Amino acid sequence: MSKVFVLDTNKQPLNPIHPGRARMLLSQRKAAVFRRYPLTLILKEEVLNPDIEPLRIKIDPGAKTTGLALVNDSTGEVVWIAELQHRGFQIRDALTSRRQLRKSRRSRKTRYRKPRGLNRTRPTGWLPPSLNSRVANILTWVKRLSSLCQINAISQELVRFDTQQMENPEISGIAYQQGTLAGYEVREFLLFKWDRTCAYCGAKDTKLEVEHIQSRSKGGSNRVSNLCLACVPCNREKGNQDIKDFLKGKPDLRKQILAQAKRPLADAAAVNVTRWNLYFNLKKMGLPVEIGTGGRTKYNRTKLLLEKTHYWDAACVGESTPERLITAGIKPLLINAKGHGTRQQCRPNKFGFPVRYCSRTKFHKGFQTGDIVKAVVTSGKKVGTHQGRVATRATGRFNISTTDGLVQGISHKYCKHIHKKDGYAYVA
Repeated sequence: MSKVFVLDTNKQPLNPIHPGRARMLLSQRKAAVFRRYPLTLILKEEVLNPDIEPLRIKIDPGAKTTGLALVNDSTGEVVWIAELQHRGFQIRDALTSRRQLRKSRRSRKTRYRKPRGLNRTRPTGWLPPSLNSRVANILTWVKRLSSLCQINAISQELVRFDTQQMENPEISGIAYQQGTLAGYEVREFLLFKWDRTCAYCGAKDTKLEVEHIQSRSKGGSNRVSNLCLACVPCNREKGNQDIKDFLKGKPDLRKQILAQAKRPLADAAAVNVTRWNLYFNLKKMGLPVEIGTGGRTKYNRTKLLLEKTHYWDAACVGESTPERLITAGIKPLLINAKGHGTRQQCRPNKFGFPVRYCSRTKFHKGFQTGDIVKAVVTSGKKVGTHQGRVATRATGRFNISTTDGLVQGISHKYCKHIHKKDGYAYVA
């Protein structure tokens, strides 16, 4: 497990401790649980002149998932790791739906609603809500971890994909292509885009080669939209054949490959747009910020024999990565951004008309939607223990989203708080 954060009675951060030490403090009643996620204890007495070891927080930003790690540079110990799932694409889809509903309402034979004028200016550094949420999530967790332990430095992976170079290999000249990272951006992006599988047979955990969908000998280009991944047997069998001839008996697979190849670089663009905004916001925190490249991260991870995950990528960001990392027994905290609800006062139907009123009362029976609760039901059809995020109702009959599914109609009398709502869901 990851180490447990500790605060003294004045809420000043101390060194994180081993889970066994934390259990002993709790059993001896020398500490109490201050926060469940991430697990934090608060001591019942003040610690005078504590010897605190500073930690470095390391960040591997992604479009959908960001890796976070706390590393002790002096000992090489990985203290805490986590994966943060973003909700940027959900926000984008919600805004698109709202825009379409409002546009369709204005065009019907109803009371005319004049569209608002474009008279609002955007401040410097403005980002769309879907992208800004990614930056806000990371900053929230950096500040939260800074209040739970002593952080003296930040490492951020700043460059991963160069979309211009992938779209046009000649954009920066021959010298750029012949550097030490020549072709790396394209190969790494193709592994990400094709999920490390052969496009033709779906083989995994095998050697994959960069394959031209339309061969160079027949006029194919090096643009990323003409590239895919293929295992060695498939690559040799295809040769310079046209994909229509090679997959003559598999029209559905051919259509799927061509559609995937032309898929826009949405994920890479999201990372590229937000990386500098995140960097400048991290600089405002007053801590030294180290930047690293995807090439350095992959080199460190390969040298340390770590598997490809977001949290191990985070632990390997930058030149500050120790020659040896102590990772034995550590498990990640999985964090999923859920937001803080909605301000809608009514729910629309599929045509955009309001059909249901939403209560503006946040708390019901002492709980609010988004709290993580534990319900021990002793009678009725739902006997058992249910733990997860709760959706409250004024009637006092709540719904609980557990790892096994949704459990409906649980009385508030059986519910007990585990973690108050903070906009995130957790899996330890």
